Amino acid sequence: MQASISILKTAEVQYLLRLGDTCLILAQRLGEWCGHAPILEEDIALTNMALDLVGQSRALLTRAGELEGRGHDEDQLAFLRDERDYFNLTLVELPRGDFAFTVLRNLMVATLLKLLWERLERSSDAELAAIAGKAVKEARYHQEHAGDWVIRLGDGTQESRRRSDRALADLWRYVPEFFEIDAVDEQIRSTGLGPVWSELREPWLVEVSAILREAGLTVPAGSEFRSTGKIGVHSEHMGYLLAEMQHLQRAYPGGVW
Repeated sequence: MQASISILKTAEVQYLLRLGDTCLILAQRLGEWCGHAPILEEDIALTNMALDLVGQSRALLTRAGELEGRGHDEDQLAFLRDERDYFNLTLVELPRGDFAFTVLRNLMVATLLKLLWERLERSSDAELAAIAGKAVKEARYHQEHAGDWVIRLGDGTQESRRRSDRALADLWRYVPEFFEIDAVDEQIRSTGLGPVWSELREPWLVEVSAILREAGLTVPAGSEFRSTGKIGVHSEHMGYLLAEMQHLQRAYPGGVW
């Protein structure tokens, strides 16, 4: 069994891993729809979006490894870290759920990623800015695709509306984590590497709320609950997800195609 790697947790590395891990783990969840989507077109669409997210994650993990300076490549960072060394949003590690849950989660995350990529195009890190220039186009499509489905389901049948209401209530309690400020954010402020995520709260709410209104869905009330995946403290679902995702690399160390 391949041993885990330890990483140097500088603010710059953690900042990139938060974004890269969020893309990676959501891609893993979207990949679970392959062969199971409600219609063939969506089977292909969700799988393609998962591949977009994998591509974004690969680029970010590669850059994180370069900044860390310990020789870790994208595969090692993706497959050989322990759970507490992943810094993704908790929302993306939640089980796949039904189709309403999936498209609402995609809307929330794609909107955040789009806003992040737009600002990261002006990053002081030229490599990160180049990654953002390509990724922002994909995120805009992901947001549009998810938004169309959220409206279609919210304004659809009684059953699709019921499922949408339930999914929105389940997901909304994880939103505050998107915009929590911690020591990593405070250190990043002066570097020019990228925006502090809390700066995106208002534009995110404006864009997501507009789509929810068109769908006839009501933004849920706030909650005292706070998830903590961004600091490496995850839900009970993360360990199972990583066990499946990491199995091949850990069982056959250094394996290549």
